Amino acid sequence: MPADATRNPLSAITAQQPFLIVDGALATELERAGFDLNDSLWSARVLADEPQAIVDVHRAYFEAGADVATTASYQATLEGLMARSLSETQASALIQRSVTLAAQARSEYLAAHPERLDCPPLVAASVGPYGAYLADGSEYRGGYALDRAGLRDFHRARLATLLDAKPDVLAVETLPCAEEAQAVCDLLRDDFPTARAWIAFSARNATELSDGTPIREAVRAIDDCEQVVAIGVNCTALEHIESLVREIRGETDKNIVIYPNSGEVYDPVTKTWSAACAVSVDSDGDGSDHDHDLAGWTPRWLAAGATAIGGCCRTGPDDIRALADLRKALG
Repeated sequence: MPADATRNPLSAITAQQPFLIVDGALATELERAGFDLNDSLWSARVLADEPQAIVDVHRAYFEAGADVATTASYQATLEGLMARSLSETQASALIQRSVTLAAQARSEYLAAHPERLDCPPLVAASVGPYGAYLADGSEYRGGYALDRAGLRDFHRARLATLLDAKPDVLAVETLPCAEEAQAVCDLLRDDFPTARAWIAFSARNATELSDGTPIREAVRAIDDCEQVVAIGVNCTALEHIESLVREIRGETDKNIVIYPNSGEVYDPVTKTWSAACAVSVDSDGDGSDHDHDLAGWTPRWLAAGATAIGGCCRTGPDDIRALADLRKALG
């Protein structure tokens, strides 16, 4: 990581653009390519078996207009990989490969688009919650058996491993409870003071985290952590985002990053998706309805205070391309 402890890796892009564009779902694109990810390691399985497939997905998102590639490390933990008979050294190397593959995709993209060399896309190392390691759906409800100290112990080795691969920023995402965010902030302050991260919670409604904590309370608990350069929400229903952004903006001046799901409904028990609910939005105030897509909602999210927007589950390059088109229109 850079020696300048005050650096915000998002600022070069947010200073030039109406908003920063985060990529969309990695696992969704891998499934569309034919990979079976119904596994406790999810897209991390492909790190070992088909690394070029991950490069290809990252490259597709860059080509669509994404400013950030989020790595295939969400569910990749030392404990989870070692349970699959990998040594600690092998597990660490595989986690770090997630960062190097995203960096490879960026290098390939920049070689084809030298106009981006002065403001290149970012590599965000994905850090999933403890519940993602458990693979029991608890990242959508919280209620862990671990306390704050235990959560620090769980996250410490993976953060160190990912940071050794030199990502631009950590994407600590889908956190269902404030205590886990506080545990990560403890580590950033004490163990990794030059690292920079965004923290994105999962929410069950328009004002509360997945475990029922008011999001305002969760934001207040981490807002003074200087290593956190953005706070937001991901893996959450589209219709809750505008209110959640307003709640977050009421407690922080930091960047707000949001990347909701497509609108379809996920069952964490069966690990399946059902058809999207019928939600529409009059995003431009002209009295007409719009499809429940990212670009259709984005003007309202920007008005509420969002500064970085992308997609989570079931979104793809077409969604990111629509965001890029909207951004161009906004100038």
